[in-house]
Parts: sequence; C-alpha cells; structure tokens
Amino acid sequence: MKKTSLHIFLLIGVVISLAPFYWMVVGATNPSGDVLSFPPKLVPGNYLFENYKNLSESIDIVQAVLNSSVISIIYVLMSLLVCSTAGYAFAKYKFKGNNLIFASFLLAMMIPYQATIIPLFQVFGSLDWINTYRAVLLPQICYPFAIFLIRQNMKGIPDSLLEAARIDGAGELYIFFRIVLPTMKPTLAAVSIFLFTHQWNNFMWPLIVMTTQENYTLPVALSTLAGLNSIDYGQLMLGTTISVLPIMIVFLILQKHFVSGILGGSIKE
Repeated sequence: MKKTSLHIFLLIGVVISLAPFYWMVVGATNPSGDVLSFPPKLVPGNYLFENYKNLSESIDIVQAVLNSSVISIIYVLMSLLVCSTAGYAFAKYKFKGNNLIFASFLLAMMIPYQATIIPLFQVFGSLDWINTYRAVLLPQICYPFAIFLIRQNMKGIPDSLLEAARIDGAGELYIFFRIVLPTMKPTLAAVSIFLFTHQWNNFMWPLIVMTTQENYTLPVALSTLAGLNSIDYGQLMLGTTISVLPIMIVFLILQKHFVSGILGGSIKE
C-alpha cells in the first residue's frame, strides 16, 4: 500500500512537471488565438508549419540556433579544460594559499552577475571585441561551481595512484589527461550539462554585447518576438520549443553519468 501511494505521488509530480512542456508543444501547433483560449486547447493542431513560416519571417531562426550551438559547444569544451585543470590543482597539489584561493572562488559565486556587466563591457569595448563570439564566450569560462564540483570529485582519486604514475616516469600532463580525466567522465558529463544549459540560456550578456541580428543567440532572437502592440503566441511557443530541445537532447545523452557525477564527491579515499 505504501509503495502504491508513493508511485501515485510520483506520477502526479511527473504530470505536474511535464504539463507546461506539453502545453508549450501544443501551443506551437496552434494559431496564436488558441494558445490563451479558455478552456485551454490541449489537443495538437495543424498550424505547425504556418507558425514556423511566420517565425522564420520574424527572425532568422536557423542562424540564431547556429549561433547558440557554436557558442555553447565551444564554451563547454573550453570551460571543461579550464575548470578541470583548476579543480585538479586545488584537489591534488599542496601549495600556500590553496584553501584561501579556493574560498575566493566560492565567494565569487555570491557576486551578482549584474554587478560585473559594466566592467566587462568596458574591457571588451577597449579590446574591440563587442559583437563577437569571444565577448560571449570568455567572461564565464572559469565557472566557480564547475571548479567546486570537479575539485570535490577529484579528491576521491587515490593519491597513491598518482604517485605510482610519477614513479613510473609519467609527466604531469600525461597523468592529468591519461589517468585523471578518464576516471572523471561521470563528473565531466554532469558539469557539461550545467555548462551547456547555462550558456544556452544566457540572455542578458549576449543581449548587451551582440549588436547585430545575424549574431543574436537564440534567447536574444526570441525576445524580439514580443512586440509592443501584439504577440504571436503560436510562433513564440514554437521558438521556445526549439530552444528547449537541445537541452533535453544533451541531458538524455549524458543522464546516465549525471547522478554518479554529482554524487562522486561523497566518496573519500
């Protein structure tokens, strides 16, 4: 009886969680007037291609998706390299000020991102990098939460394993890339989900630093659909559906590593 009640409770939770996504997909297949109708229309319509046509005429959806994809993929790869090396240094190297520097990274997580926008804009403006991919990519490559998670998981790697590799003549780069990183695949997969989601959904900074429509990321391009007088909710729902799909795909691909990557830091040598 208790197990049945638990399953019913979980089923209700799943339905509540998925209901907004289902309504979004249904809205993408119906005209704008049916999206906010009452009672709500919960059956998919046949207006999908018309909404896509309207969406393509309003914004360059293909270019926006391409911009977001390129920026997010490059960001994940670069950030993984930087954060994994930093996490490895904090976890396995003993140097003066280790804990103090690591604490400063954690404190950086408490600084409101909005407080850094003006200094960042001034820096990239002086470098003449405004309206470039570099301006979107570089500010948060060193992501404090990613460093924290990687560092906590790397502390679980036995020091004896690394010492044995050094005794056998392995260099530090060999140890890092051929011994440490392969054992960190679940953690790197979990971090990749966080980093990809963070960059894919990044709105405020690309809105400020990108000045031409051909360089807009998807969230910025979708924000232009909200007009002053009217909003086509059908094409807005379709654009939102398109923006959600890559995140779901990335999560589904990496989900088997996600839980083990998050919990890996609880394992101690």
